[in-house]
Amino acid sequence: MIEINHVTKNYDQNKTAVSQLDLSVPDGKIIGFLGPNGAGKSTTIKMITGILPIDEGSITINGHNISENPIEAKRSFGYVPDHPDQFLRLKGLEYLHFIGDMYDVPKDVRQDKIDRITKTFGIYDVLNDTIQTYSHGMRQKIVITGVLLHDPDVWILDEPLTGLDPKSSYAVKEMMREHAAKGKTVFFSTHVLEVVEQLCDEVAIIQEGTLQFYGTMEAMREKYQSDETLEHIFLELTEYE
Repeated sequence: MIEINHVTKNYDQNKTAVSQLDLSVPDGKIIGFLGPNGAGKSTTIKMITGILPIDEGSITINGHNISENPIEAKRSFGYVPDHPDQFLRLKGLEYLHFIGDMYDVPKDVRQDKIDRITKTFGIYDVLNDTIQTYSHGMRQKIVITGVLLHDPDVWILDEPLTGLDPKSSYAVKEMMREHAAKGKTVFFSTHVLEVVEQLCDEVAIIQEGTLQFYGTMEAMREKYQSDETLEHIFLELTEYE
């Protein structure tokens, strides 16, 4: 579970990226996090993961405050950034073993998962190449493999499907469904609204740093008295029409 309480982030005196955000992300559900460019999505995710400090409010992950107990909080989640450009000089296999060591994944369990997941993603044969030689999609796959390797309770994914081929995209969506079905948490941002409609239990929409809506698609249609697609409602809600 992720609890975001009255969170604010200011970049300077004239720019508030996130304002008094309250959001409770429950266990056992897939939550889609939506908003136009510059709405505060990535800033929010970076505060959840401890990359950016919180100016006001608090964020807890599985009961661990990300500001006060960052190590405990970070051990409980896996994070896939929108630009997976870290550890580029490591070989793919070196990166996965590094993640395994960081999270104390047993060697026998680790190797089985590495073999199985990388074969599913079609990157098994390039594990001995450096990550800097990978395409964006391949980098995305190696980072997702790292998250799956230590199997955290909470998945925080920033545009996880970008650059993935159809087979890998399908596999990730199935993994997200399976993770939520185990009573665990999936929180992800995306611009692909069709995926949100197909996959998510609930949707959170942010605009100019404030939460505009949080709930199910059925609740959204009822609130806005519309039978339109999520795309249509989203465009109306964010005043992009």
